[in-house]
Amino acid sequence: MAVYFLDTSAAVKRYVQETGSWWIRNLTNPAAGHFLYVARITDVEMTAAIARRRRLGSLSIAQAGAALNRCAQDFAQEYRIAGITIPLLRQAAQLADKHVLRAYDAVQLAAAVDLNAQWVATGIGIFTLVSADQELNAAAAAEGLPIEDPNLHP
Repeated sequence: MAVYFLDTSAAVKRYVQETGSWWIRNLTNPAAGHFLYVARITDVEMTAAIARRRRLGSLSIAQAGAALNRCAQDFAQEYRIAGITIPLLRQAAQLADKHVLRAYDAVQLAAAVDLNAQWVATGIGIFTLVSADQELNAAAAAEGLPIEDPNLHP
């Protein structure tokens, strides 16, 4: 059994065609049997990313609406949602300072670090952060997290 934490840069590839989309779609296929985690803030970031593409014209209004509907359905049925707590936000602030991360990237990393600690304690499965964000990947590696970059799987 494998456990994956998808940051928004990875999760968006499930709904919008770009480098790594095929790999992400295979990884997130329910038949693969993986545990898929996302942070509570991912739905906000996902909506913003899709809306931006709609505004810039790379997605039509219909395509953006369909992507947002699929995303909402997956949030309700397939993803396990990592909550955002006050202690997690404190940890995110420390990680933002330590690794000079953007705010939401620091929150994503804090959530992944917290979940990784829980999974390591159980000894049940391998935990991997999946992200296409190079700065976040570097910070995650520095924190000892296994990482996978979907952009390396065109």
